[in-house]
Amino acid sequence: MKFKVLTLFPEMFDGFATSSIMGRAIREEKISFQTIQIRDYTTNKHNRVDDTPYGGGAGMVMQVQPLRDALQTGADHKPGTPVIYLTPKGQPLTQALARDLSQEEEICLVCGHYEGIDQRFIDQHVTHEVSIGDYVLTGGELPAMVLIDTVARLLPGVIGKSVSYEDESHYNGLLEYPHYTRPPEIDGAGIPDVLLSGHHANIEKWRFEESVRLTADRRPDMIQKLLADPDQDEKTKKKVRDLLRTLK
Repeated sequence: MKFKVLTLFPEMFDGFATSSIMGRAIREEKISFQTIQIRDYTTNKHNRVDDTPYGGGAGMVMQVQPLRDALQTGADHKPGTPVIYLTPKGQPLTQALARDLSQEEEICLVCGHYEGIDQRFIDQHVTHEVSIGDYVLTGGELPAMVLIDTVARLLPGVIGKSVSYEDESHYNGLLEYPHYTRPPEIDGAGIPDVLLSGHHANIEKWRFEESVRLTADRRPDMIQKLLADPDQDEKTKKKVRDLLRTLK
């Protein structure tokens, strides 16, 4: 998959694109990553990409022309390719949305700044408006990294084994179970006996029960969503309902 990012601050992605799992995936060509400097495409003689908002008000608004040319020329945007604007006004970034986006061959992300971007660019070119949470950041670069990381790790070869992410929080509608590692006792605290039993079926049962308990305690909204999901496995729903009864 190709990730292309329109940004005023491409240097913010330097560490992201060279470190850890994302850096390795790029080096091994599991994914490709490109930043496009929006300012390179402005026709303004002072190299500006923003102007004051019509109707008055504080701040500046990014203009259509440099964004449009950066998208069409710099990113060589193809019709049908998703164009994602990172904004607090967007739909929440969820695991389900990440799975849908992971099926695409290319994604273009637009990082806004100042008071935002001209609505006409959104209306004409943006296919998705996405938010990573109910708060405001100074720009779209950090949300873009979050979205790329969330989507890229679902792609073949980016993470060694699919089980690495299939057990993680949100992947199957539940929060992840607790993890333990050596030593078996530290500062007087041990680990659950079942994890030392070698009985894989009991271990899986314990992990599932812990996931349900954690989710019911911390994110009851996720439990409700899982039980209402028509695509969720009915056996899983029954197991969740049965376990919830024991928790009351």
